[in-house]
Amino acid sequence: MPTVAPLDLEGHFVATHFLGEVPLFASAAGTIHRLDGGEKVTDAHEGLLTCIRDPYSATLLTGGEDGKVLRIAHDGSVTQLAEAPRKWINVVAGGPQGAVAYAHGRTSFVRLSDGTTREFPEERTVEGVAFAPKGLRIAVARYNGVTLHWVGTNGAPVDLDWKGAHTGVTFSPDGRFLVTTMQENALHGWKLDGKPGEARHMRMTGYPAKVKSLSWSVKGKWLASSGAPAAIVWPFSAKDGPMGKAPLELGTRANIMVTQVAFHPAEEVLAIGFVDGMILGVRIADGKEALLRRPGKGAITGLSWSATGRLLAFASEAGDCGVIDISA
Repeated sequence: MPTVAPLDLEGHFVATHFLGEVPLFASAAGTIHRLDGGEKVTDAHEGLLTCIRDPYSATLLTGGEDGKVLRIAHDGSVTQLAEAPRKWINVVAGGPQGAVAYAHGRTSFVRLSDGTTREFPEERTVEGVAFAPKGLRIAVARYNGVTLHWVGTNGAPVDLDWKGAHTGVTFSPDGRFLVTTMQENALHGWKLDGKPGEARHMRMTGYPAKVKSLSWSVKGKWLASSGAPAAIVWPFSAKDGPMGKAPLELGTRANIMVTQVAFHPAEEVLAIGFVDGMILGVRIADGKEALLRRPGKGAITGLSWSATGRLLAFASEAGDCGVIDISA
């Protein structure tokens, strides 16, 4: 049976991530709490809006209401990467070679490791940014679609158009697909590996609520999503991804919505967090479920596996956080 080490904190928590085996919890107030031989607190922002784990380094990247973009190391040390006074930074992404993307208003920025910054203006407000898995390239989600920019060249941007507000963006691990979350209750996707200029559309609809959380499986065969009373998991192993295929529905609960999904780093096992604080683990192969945490205070707002996949950290909107040891 998994063991749960609870951590009762004050306030709304936006995210949780592991750096190595150390879990960190990011609060909306701007503090970063880490469990490293006891609870230690770093004051990062005057109001934190986003916190992600940089996939290319053992650090967190954060943006805040104070207009700052910060890199936070596992020991809690803080490096300021950028500052835009009187702007809110709610979009950040980590890329190869130490690059970091962030956005405010109608402009996305990429700061390179040498400190130089490139600007990419859009016609509409930037809602999401992601780095491609290969090459220094970004995808920028906006109203009516996505723009692709090569960071190191002056080549023309590529527009992927689809009507509606696109609120977030992610590349598949192999770079063949691009998927956005939308303001309507849907995902939209493009198949990128056809002939130039021939990105094919994928519509993933039928959600009862907005999709706020996405997670790719370790080899990119599956994309899990929140926004329903089950984790909706789309198949991406075929040549055309999920086109013409039904998704899996895992961890179904009558009317209780899934708020967070997180795939295990090595196995096709999905952690699912719900609006009532419950957490399930589900194996893709047979749909077998394991109760990892009973319902608690507040919706689950963050789920993160340690690098070994032995520990699962969770955060909630009520400060009800903790770490689950699934090997116990």
